[in-house]
Amino acid sequence: MKKISILIIAIVTSLQVNAQSKVGTIDVEYILSQMPQLEQVNQDVKAYSDDLESQLQVKVTNYKALIEVYQQNESSFTEDIKKAKQDEIIALEQDIQKFQKNGASLVQIRQNELINPLYQLIGEAFNQVATEEKFTQILTINNTIAYLDPAFDITLRTMTKMGIPIQKEEE
Repeated sequence: MKKISILIIAIVTSLQVNAQSKVGTIDVEYILSQMPQLEQVNQDVKAYSDDLESQLQVKVTNYKALIEVYQQNESSFTEDIKKAKQDEIIALEQDIQKFQKNGASLVQIRQNELINPLYQLIGEAFNQVATEEKFTQILTINNTIAYLDPAFDITLRTMTKMGIPIQKEEE
């Protein structure tokens, strides 16, 4: 009976030791903000946004020109020509409104396309760190955490793995 009790205690103890987990945290947004590639992404997004803005300005200029021509020549237009010109102006106005509405979405889509490869690099690096250091769970730093031992934060180790220089914070 004594041997069975000792065996059960040994099994329970080994299960508890094996069941322990190592939890780490990572601040993905901080790593992203420190990546040198982010500057190129921001430049590309700005260039795309500027291109959309210039396309919009061309449409607005054409719209204003159509209105001016219409107003100057309205009295000489036949009813069919007036209707055709009005339809053309309305169509261009609707096109401008649609372009303005979709512009912000297009910029966001382009930004996501450009930034996703950076998130993939971060993911690969933190997976390597987590595997090498035998973490069982990694939480993002944005989750609400009541207490966090800084020793379990793998943000800086992930940045080192990626070759991103770590800047000292000023106090």
